[in-house]
Amino acid sequence: MNRRNGIRRGLALTVAVALTGSLAAAPAAAVGGSTGQVEWGACPDPIAAAAPTVECGTVTVPLDYRDPDGTQIDLMVSRIASTNPAKRRGVLLLNPGGPGGSALTMPHDLVTLGVPASVTDAYDLIGMDPRGVGYSARVDCGFTDEQAYPGNVPPWAEDDAAVREQAAVARAVAEQCAAHDTEGRMAHISTANTARDLDRIRASLGEQKASFLGLSYGSALGAAYASMFPDTTDRVIIDSNTGDTALTRAGLRRFGLGFEQAFPGFARWVAARHTSYGLGRTPSQVRATYFALAERLDEQPLPYVDGRAFRLNTFAALYNESSYPAMARAWQQVKGAGAVTSGVRPAATPSPYSNFFSAFLAVTCNDSEWPSNVGAYRRSVAEDREKYPMFGAASANINPCAFWSLGPTEPQVAVNDDGPANILILQNRRDAATPLRGGQIIRAKFADRSRLVTVDENQHGVYVYDDNPCALNIGTAWLVDGVLPPDTNCAASQRSGLNLDREGEQRRAETLRKRPLGTVTTN
Repeated sequence: MNRRNGIRRGLALTVAVALTGSLAAAPAAAVGGSTGQVEWGACPDPIAAAAPTVECGTVTVPLDYRDPDGTQIDLMVSRIASTNPAKRRGVLLLNPGGPGGSALTMPHDLVTLGVPASVTDAYDLIGMDPRGVGYSARVDCGFTDEQAYPGNVPPWAEDDAAVREQAAVARAVAEQCAAHDTEGRMAHISTANTARDLDRIRASLGEQKASFLGLSYGSALGAAYASMFPDTTDRVIIDSNTGDTALTRAGLRRFGLGFEQAFPGFARWVAARHTSYGLGRTPSQVRATYFALAERLDEQPLPYVDGRAFRLNTFAALYNESSYPAMARAWQQVKGAGAVTSGVRPAATPSPYSNFFSAFLAVTCNDSEWPSNVGAYRRSVAEDREKYPMFGAASANINPCAFWSLGPTEPQVAVNDDGPANILILQNRRDAATPLRGGQIIRAKFADRSRLVTVDENQHGVYVYDDNPCALNIGTAWLVDGVLPPDTNCAASQRSGLNLDREGEQRRAETLRKRPLGTVTTN
């Protein structure tokens, strides 16, 4: 995966469903804890290799904030410190999404992608492994490659029987996670508790307030953080928004809408290169090719790719334009009946995505209410297959949260519109994972606390992760100078991927190679 593509897809969303009902809420305040300095030192070898400019430390927090003196867990945090004391404003807490994505390399990633020096002068960039992830009280359901768990997006359901078949898989996965939760951590892996962790990190760094930049699911975390801690959050950017303080079922179902809105950009790109790829001379012909290939693979799967995987891989490719060439090649191979080898790896145990899948499930299942009745999913799949024929029957399908037994321990965080006007919402118009509608919804919920910048791009991720000059300038002015704009529309960048030549796309991709953090993926 190319570096910019990989870093961008580190913003990726993933999905699940949660229990009905709610219990007494934990306190909003992240009370107690050290306000001394974090002891910074070398990062673990894999982090140091991927992000040699960061240093790491730990912050201790309660596993259960309702019992602050009970079991404690250590969270690993990372930092690139400001080297300009005269311009330093404070700390900028970071999250790239998931849920289940690590932010330990994110300070380095932002610098690699060209975050302005005025931002790194103003802030210490602070990453972290959220609770349950990586080096922070890791949770693991024990997924294996041989298990072929369909991953963080439910599989495409060809018909009603496929929903019932997936329900059996989802129930087994929920039971598997419960069986592996021997230390009782999973019920406490939630967005609300991660927001409390952020405030505890702020205090441990000796800061009165903290700014925040969160993208994709990180937007939901930022919305929860700003809602729970309006007095200690400073300047907040929530980018590529889910539309809520959690990745809810409604947010997941919007993947179908996002696919439909983002696909025309890919179709135009492919149609302009018909002589090379042979996938259609017009966007409508490319769309027809998608349906033809997906249906053929439903009936006659190729090695390592069937109709479900084909649809999911196309969805993932729509996250950013630098993925278009690889996906067009994959389509070409499918059309020629050759086995698609991109992304294929030999069987291994455990799955390299096991922790990511597990943390994702813990957060999304614990955050919000989801139906436990299979019939509700059968109906939504039928509805969304008709409404969003390209991907709706996947994003509406059932997953393990319908059968989750490990939480939640409290209700979903409510959006708090009573606080400072300190929330900048950045949203692309055509985003497969987080459609524009999500940004519009969260703008309405935060009301006068927020402003919405709508960017005319075909991309997942706005600030720094894309190249739109208007959005970059607005985001930087907010972080550095505190200029919160009115609601704004940014025109498309003249340097967007659709206007780059093939050589330019490949050159930019090659210089920005990196593994994904929280990407959409399957075994």
